[in-house]
Amino acid sequence: MKSVPLKAYPRTQTRRGGAKKLRDAGRVPAIIYGRQAKPQNLEINAKEISDLIHHSISENLLVDLSVENDARAKRLAMVQEVQHHPLDGKVLHVDLHEVAENEKVIVQVPVETVGEAAGVKNSGGVLEHVMFKLKVRALPKDLPEQIIIDVSHLELGKAVHLGEIKAPAGVEILGDKGMPVVTVAMPRTEEEEAAATVPAEGVAAGDVEMIKEKKEDGEEGEAPAKGEKGAKPGEKAPAKGAEKGAAAAPEKGEKAAEKKPAEKKK
Repeated sequence: MKSVPLKAYPRTQTRRGGAKKLRDAGRVPAIIYGRQAKPQNLEINAKEISDLIHHSISENLLVDLSVENDARAKRLAMVQEVQHHPLDGKVLHVDLHEVAENEKVIVQVPVETVGEAAGVKNSGGVLEHVMFKLKVRALPKDLPEQIIIDVSHLELGKAVHLGEIKAPAGVEILGDKGMPVVTVAMPRTEEEEAAATVPAEGVAAGDVEMIKEKKEDGEEGEAPAKGEKGAKPGEKAPAKGAEKGAAAAPEKGEKAAEKKPAEKKK
């Protein structure tokens, strides 16, 4: 992977609200970290980093970073992570990982396919991506921007597995070699599509089922209701409505006192 130049500046706005002021000024906050130096807060020109990402095949960028007024003229770094605004897609934050030229790194590389699969062309199958990114290990200069797989030979019901992919020179593909990466499958019927989208019984779509364990009597649990006193240490908390029932119920063997009519005044 060819490195590209990137200019950065020591970050001055680090307090609360500083990131917004920084973005309003046309820069984005960033951080660089690695084993060679302590993490450092930086700021990068928003247009410059956006253009680099836009013209790159993936966000796996190798940059020759130059920081203003820094003791080192340049640092070799990988763009580790880019945070985007969920609505307009603007860059919000950039993580940079400083690397050494002679040290292998592990990154996720996107998978792309070329050719029309035989199972799609002749048998009406559907090409499915099981894995969209592959984990690879290589020296920074050998890192590929993407892994390309030729699927033109792929018949219906067949797959290209991880172990069958030929890695570029100097690159090691990591993971279970038996894992399928792309497959050619029969298209789903309407019934199968409907069954795949039906939520589990009793749980609405998009909800998370939560299970609470019922507490045994005597265990600490719910706080006493407003206006009620909690049980003393070592005593069981009365059941809900028990106090009211106990006050109203007569003792065993005793008769409930009859209410005498009030005497009339003469």
